[in-house]
Amino acid sequence: MIIKYFDFIKNFFNSKSDFYLLYGENSALIEDTIEKFFKLNFSKNVFTYEENDILENVSSFKEQVYTKSFFEKDKLIIISRISDKILDVILEINEKKISDLKIILKTGTLEKKSKIRKFFEQSKEFTTIPFYEDNHKTLFFLTENFFKKKKINISLQAINLIIEQSKYDRATLNNELIKIEMFLMNKNKLEYADVLKITNTLEKNDFSLLTDMCLLKNKKKTSYILNSSIISDGEIIIIIKNFLYKLKRLKKLKEDLIEKKNIDTILSSYKPTIFWKEKDTVKKQLQLYSIQKIKLLIEKINNLEYQVKTNSQISFLILSDFILDNTN
Repeated sequence: MIIKYFDFIKNFFNSKSDFYLLYGENSALIEDTIEKFFKLNFSKNVFTYEENDILENVSSFKEQVYTKSFFEKDKLIIISRISDKILDVILEINEKKISDLKIILKTGTLEKKSKIRKFFEQSKEFTTIPFYEDNHKTLFFLTENFFKKKKINISLQAINLIIEQSKYDRATLNNELIKIEMFLMNKNKLEYADVLKITNTLEKNDFSLLTDMCLLKNKKKTSYILNSSIISDGEIIIIIKNFLYKLKRLKKLKEDLIEKKNIDTILSSYKPTIFWKEKDTVKKQLQLYSIQKIKLLIEKINNLEYQVKTNSQISFLILSDFILDNTN
């Protein structure tokens, strides 16, 4: 069965499902949901897998699922990067009717014709939750609630600035809110000028320019910015999120161009606003990429984020290789 995200949150504790399919482009919200609901409320015995690892040794995975030690009251199993290939394994586990077991399957975009998506949508026992991209309304709600809980006075103008500076990305927004909380300490009021000071990381460090030059395939300028910047682990994630934001914007603009044709009209009406100094850059990027190439790059960026997070010691080298490879 299909459940909308907000309905799922409202009825979380009434859910009787043991199998959940979480899919969609909003990977940050998927991770938030797993951390704040499943992990927090269901189990201390959490086991995480990649689908490929399971398929390489299915019998070992089943043994782990079926075995219950004296110290395990329950199990939460999270399987990432799933595809239709995992469905038979899941169906076999379901037949065993194992008590105190929850399994979460998570991935990015799933086509409507996907076998596993169809199965979860049509089943009454299995639950699927699509996670769509955030918009201004959902991020405003998140930000406003953050400050209400902290009992901090802030203007609507300042909240809008925080959202704009996050490039409408939930993960970046959460990072900005953490920075703001550290900045405030015991204060109960946040001024617009303070927000401007705290949230200017991308502009100050030329990371936005770095992504633009890479997408323009300007290897000389891209190499210069990379070599002249000191980039922390946290900033690497910000750069990746900036790539995702700009690629998703290009994808939407390309789709709009198919219908409306007039590029100037589309750029002028796009929300959030594309400022005049960006428009020439965006036009050139649109000429360089087809929708298919943009989709492929988005997939590569998602893989890049996973590689960076699982290889933190060489994360800068991984990022640099990716950026320079994509300027060719």
